[in-house]
Amino acid sequence: MISEEPLDIRVASTEAEINACFPALHELRPYLSEHEFVERIQRQMKSHGYVLVYATSHDQVVAAAGYRVAEFLAWGRIFYVDDLISRSAFRNRGHGGRLLDWLLKKAKELSCDQFHLDSGVTRHDAHRLYLSRKLQISSHHFSKELGKSVAQS
Repeated sequence: MISEEPLDIRVASTEAEINACFPALHELRPYLSEHEFVERIQRQMKSHGYVLVYATSHDQVVAAAGYRVAEFLAWGRIFYVDDLISRSAFRNRGHGGRLLDWLLKKAKELSCDQFHLDSGVTRHDAHRLYLSRKLQISSHHFSKELGKSVAQS
């Protein structure tokens, strides 16, 4: 669904812009603490090249995404989407799809060989969006908790 609502997509660079993204990212990552959010985002930006982008409509953050560019022997230069969320109060208006399209375009602008993202196995609505943009389910992602809580990292 393509929304007729205006949508402005920009990079969050100031503390205020990063903080404005907290409600969206908290929906996706409920363990995040508002108190530590800006510091954690800034640390990832500095140490890992994380870029936080957000979409606004009528001066409200309606969707947000975080990505980084990395290089792997297996895939070459990739554009990896860490986080992608359309806030529940603003879903079914096309904002998530428009933000995903922006990310795909940015990956091409950055001369990436591939576009990657992981998605929880039960996020069926998100999967429909990804498949509609011709993303492929190309692998299984395996993980193991190593004792340190994600909320503490």
